[in-house]
Amino acid sequence: MFFVKVGQDVRVEGDTLTEAINKGVSLGYTDGYLRKSVVSPIHRVNTQDNTPAVIHYDMVKGDKIEIVYAPKGFGSENMSQLKMLKPSDGLDGIKKFIVDVVSEAGPNPCPPIVVGVGIGGTVDKCAQIAKKALTREIGEHNEDPFIADLEKEMLEAVNNLGIGPQGLGGRTTALAVNIETFPTHIAGLPVVVNINCHASRHKSVVL
Repeated sequence: MFFVKVGQDVRVEGDTLTEAINKGVSLGYTDGYLRKSVVSPIHRVNTQDNTPAVIHYDMVKGDKIEIVYAPKGFGSENMSQLKMLKPSDGLDGIKKFIVDVVSEAGPNPCPPIVVGVGIGGTVDKCAQIAKKALTREIGEHNEDPFIADLEKEMLEAVNNLGIGPQGLGGRTTALAVNIETFPTHIAGLPVVVNINCHASRHKSVVL
């Protein structure tokens, strides 16, 4: 997956930026002899080069392009969940959902894991910010002190489950719980928990 910030003063010539990114993915996976993991959802026909990439764009001020790339497998992705909480469920409901998702996942996402949490927005926005939360460095907390404290509390709660590395037991079930929020509708409280395995890989470049 890619998170791309495009400066509004940038002009891309030749291929579109999406085409260029997909060409890069194709070259990287074929030249690197990496596993071909992407198929059509119904017929399961392999695309042979892991394209098309999932790309999230954000227009920003400036004359640069920032690209964050994060490869992610489905052992952990399959353990991720969305829940449309009621506003009355409040913070306690959010906390319970986070812990429940990790508990149900058990050893399947290959812990120690990184937990990305999106709170608010719409279904799609909530999922997007949960995924974006996974691109933080370990130990990097939300800028909001309240959310940062919640991240620390949830990390402790998750580690108290005792799942441990590879599900063999212990205090290190997760390396981080990263939470992002976005304003939502008065009638909703969407929450997404997106889990990443111990191979939490991401890299960024500024062009």
